[in-house]
Amino acid sequence: SRMALSRAAIVDAGLGILDAYGLGDLSMRRVADALGVQAGALYYHVPNKQSLLAALSDEVLEDVPEPDQGLEAGEWLAAWADGVRVALLARRDGAELVASSLALGLGGVDLAAPPARRLADVGNPRPDATARALLHLILGLCVTEQTRAQLRELGVVAEFDEAAARDDFAWA
Repeated sequence: SRMALSRAAIVDAGLGILDAYGLGDLSMRRVADALGVQAGALYYHVPNKQSLLAALSDEVLEDVPEPDQGLEAGEWLAAWADGVRVALLARRDGAELVASSLALGLGGVDLAAPPARRLADVGNPRPDATARALLHLILGLCVTEQTRAQLRELGVVAEFDEAAARDDFAWA
């Protein structure tokens, strides 16, 4: 029996394809095939591929925890960054997916809002710009980490030191 087509079912199918094949092979047609429907049936729920990417990105970011407000600001930001990293690395091409959604200006999750609020609380003169810069640092490091891990799996690079990547992230 075919499941009722819904935005949630489309997002689940999209995430399954992302994890199995990666962002490069994620298409509306592939999602439709996975759901046993014509691609046109998706457009009522998800008008285009960009909105599909935004919906997948929101799903990836939904699990980013907000750190304990009792932490000192620097510790809070480091804990938040770690939470973002864990969410991005939990999905194949997660960092690239979120970076592309961010570039498109789509997606319902404003990832930079919590750190911007925390930075404003401690008197940072440009909390929004600072939070966005931190977010781009996180995304860049995670895109590089995921790409190198995949290149190692494909045998393109001989090694990838996961511990060193984690350590570099913590330092940054």
